[in-house]
Amino acid sequence: MAAAEQYLSEVLGAFDFGAPVVGAIRFGAGHINDTFVVHTQPDDCCCHRFILQRMSPAAFKRPDQLMENIIGVTDYLGQEIEKHGGDRSREALEVLRPKNGQPYYTDQGDGAWRVYPFVENTICYQTAESPALFAASGRAFGRFQRLLRDYPAKTLYETIPNFHNTEDRLAKLKAAVAADALDRAKDCQAEIQFMLDREADCSVALQALRDGVLPLRVTHNDTKLNNVLMDETTGEGVCIIDLDTVMPGLSINDFGDSIRFGANHSAEDETDLRKVNLDLELFAAYTAAFLEGTEGALTPAEVDFLPWGAKLMTLECGMRFLTDYLEGDVYFHISRPGQNLDRCRTQCKLVSDMEANWQKLQDIVASCR
Repeated sequence: MAAAEQYLSEVLGAFDFGAPVVGAIRFGAGHINDTFVVHTQPDDCCCHRFILQRMSPAAFKRPDQLMENIIGVTDYLGQEIEKHGGDRSREALEVLRPKNGQPYYTDQGDGAWRVYPFVENTICYQTAESPALFAASGRAFGRFQRLLRDYPAKTLYETIPNFHNTEDRLAKLKAAVAADALDRAKDCQAEIQFMLDREADCSVALQALRDGVLPLRVTHNDTKLNNVLMDETTGEGVCIIDLDTVMPGLSINDFGDSIRFGANHSAEDETDLRKVNLDLELFAAYTAAFLEGTEGALTPAEVDFLPWGAKLMTLECGMRFLTDYLEGDVYFHISRPGQNLDRCRTQCKLVSDMEANWQKLQDIVASCR
């Protein structure tokens, strides 16, 4: 029996779901936390569902800090949504506390568990099937920035220190190259040089933050399409989920990670780099929708730096794949030899595409202001 199932009965008894529990099964496609959907059956109405998660002890060493971040942000989001006439129960996650009143429940094996009500009549897409769908995610993440514009970002814990510190990512890559523990550096000299040639780029956004040009914001830090629940009827983004990496950061990073992930049509480990290209139409659709969602919450400098967000998040991700390849594929799971090196190469190709179209990216942003 898997560790999560071993404690499932104990954990279900630790929460008041408001009605008898009639089932709990594994749910979703996530690879970090153990996620279950809990079904309850009230006497006088249809089934109510909840999301139950055991937080990954490998990824998150301090569940207390993680949940303090999430509760603070979700409570604030709920208040802002109500203030603007929205449906708090549908548009923001809500943490259901266990019977002991704590932010989460700790089982007898020290596993940390949390519960959210299930947001019904929504769809979670894994890929953008159309520019309209990609744009809908942009509006949702832009709105996330707008609603949290006045939240004190410095009060949040860094659940993963230096997560988007591009200078630190480069330093770790250099250390992996110097160590060359598995004698793999000889196979990726072009990729190593590609990163080293862009060392100055790694400081652009961080220096702007240090100089006060870019403000510190509450950022999601994992702005993939599948972290937005879409309304089944309207196709619009309803609720932002997976708040484990909510931390202080730069708004341009959230924008950039979406572009890195969604503004191309190739697999992340595509071996034929001719198929890997930045789609300017998707970039324009997402940019316009993201800025629409922010409703002017970003500063002029943040808008100017949006292309840098796209480039730096892609460059940084490529560094992470390359570092992991050199260190023996210890962080990112692989299904075949060399997969992390192929992932790095796709990111390099996207960065090159961005550089080749830099003026066009700037013009698109300017036209979407």
